[in-house]
Amino acid sequence: MMHDDQAQTIGVLGAGKAGSAIARLALRAGLDVLMASSRPTADLTERLLCVAPGARATSTEQLLAEAELAILAVPLRRFRELPLALLADHVVVDLMNDWPSHDGMLPDFAGADRPSSVIVQDALPTTARLVKTLNHLGYHQIEELARPAGSTDRAALAVAGDDPNAVATVARLIDRLGFDAVRAGTLHDSATMQPGSVIFGMHLGADSMRRALVAATGDTRAA
Repeated sequence: MMHDDQAQTIGVLGAGKAGSAIARLALRAGLDVLMASSRPTADLTERLLCVAPGARATSTEQLLAEAELAILAVPLRRFRELPLALLADHVVVDLMNDWPSHDGMLPDFAGADRPSSVIVQDALPTTARLVKTLNHLGYHQIEELARPAGSTDRAALAVAGDDPNAVATVARLIDRLGFDAVRAGTLHDSATMQPGSVIFGMHLGADSMRRALVAATGDTRAA
């Protein structure tokens, strides 16, 4: 169980552009960052020297043994290749998108009447607590828009999840990374964050994002 108010060690599963951008922000925030990918650990160590100096390359199994907060930064089509059983008892951040125009139709998600994060949560152990965020800004925006708390031009990131404690933990992480966290409801509500939504790809401050979410759903609980 995670007892610290702010995770000090995070694990990033996936060392592509998005995962590397998040790792760099986390390192700047003083976090310990573990990364794993499909590359052999030695190859990943070499890559991280260039793209995320200070992050530690490790195996997926070791990452999940050390970090209680895991960020899924792999393509959605590959998430079932992960050792999902090892995500039990973890807070899991889902930044994956079902984006047919980019990735084609994925059988698990094609025609689904549920947001992709609900399907991902259903595939995880029941004690894994999934939170959707970091998915509606591009990797380049994530780095360009990060600002210290209190900055007048600070951007917001929506955060959705079913477990209030997990959502609170991830909201604190988002703040440390340089964004205002705006609560966007449950995983079922995370449709407002998917490709084609009113906030997808948009640089919005916290108040503007709340208004956009309320306009999209009629739910006034965004906070």
